Amino acid sequence: MTGFLLRRLALLVLTAFCLTMVVFYLTNLPPQLEKIAKFEAGARISDDEVTSWLNNHGYGRPFLARYGEWLGVVPGWTGTDTQGGAMGYCIKKDVDPANAPRYCGVLQGDWGYSSVFKQPVSSILSTRLGLTGILMFWVMVVMVPTSLLMGVLAGMREGSRLDRTLSTVAITTTSTPEYVSGVVLIVLFASSTVGLSPHLFDWGWISERTLFKGSASSAMDGITFQNFTLPVITIALYGIGYIARMTRASMAEVMTAQYIRTARLKGLSFREVVMRHALRNALIAPFTVIMLQFPWLLNGVVITETLFNYKGFGWTLVQAAGNNDVPLLLGCSVVAVFVVLVTQLLSDVGYAFLNPRIRIG
Repeated sequence: MTGFLLRRLALLVLTAFCLTMVVFYLTNLPPQLEKIAKFEAGARISDDEVTSWLNNHGYGRPFLARYGEWLGVVPGWTGTDTQGGAMGYCIKKDVDPANAPRYCGVLQGDWGYSSVFKQPVSSILSTRLGLTGILMFWVMVVMVPTSLLMGVLAGMREGSRLDRTLSTVAITTTSTPEYVSGVVLIVLFASSTVGLSPHLFDWGWISERTLFKGSASSAMDGITFQNFTLPVITIALYGIGYIARMTRASMAEVMTAQYIRTARLKGLSFREVVMRHALRNALIAPFTVIMLQFPWLLNGVVITETLFNYKGFGWTLVQAAGNNDVPLLLGCSVVAVFVVLVTQLLSDVGYAFLNPRIRIG
């Protein structure tokens, strides 16, 4: 098991290095750098002035040198401004250039400075990731038990009416993207003129004109049932169907195994067969799928947070991409890469723990 973990950790570090290099290269292509120069120096500057500005601010150096500088393994560039003052990658405002460190990259905890929010990228990401973490927690609380229950119930009685009903619901939710289900939920439950809310208000079942709020911006200050239900359900619906289908297929396969038939022939009740013998083996494949939902949730929150104006990680990523904020975009990309790799590692370790054949091999 130790060798298995060491191999996975080594692969994780190598993959992180390669992916961050690719992301850095894509966000520092010449057209992107030209946009940065025109954003900082003025939109009407000439091509020669663009080239001069990029060279004076360290963007004209080789790619590997700039990547190492951003990573924190190569000393930051230094130069002089138009007034003869010192400037450089590691020289910050209100800091004496003589006391500036030589290395100031991601490995040193310096993620850069956002050109849009005018704040350090690290502080922005810590705040936004906290908001998204709360959203993802409640999504998993709703999604995982619901999907596992649906999958187990459908797989226990393959081909029954319950199986067909639950499978239809699962396929419907999986085939509906978040931007469609989110709009439908807003129309049904968060509109004061159409949907169910006006009728529920007229019947006296609710005290306000809408059952839920169509915006989750107030949830950043305090989560309530009204302002947080629709974003959670919007994201959870898509994952519920996918996990339920995987659980149903795994459960149906296990229920036809030879040891299940032997247990039935020994006189064990159907409930004992399912709970003591079938359920654990049937959950091996869904466990991997559940762990892989975390990277998917980062993509799902981009749409949902924008739709419901919830300013978490997904909303920040959209703002960084739309406003050409390269330091913040790089920070978001690193976080996404880290989440994907860590969940892959946990998924491999958990799968090996649940499946002795993988662990022993």
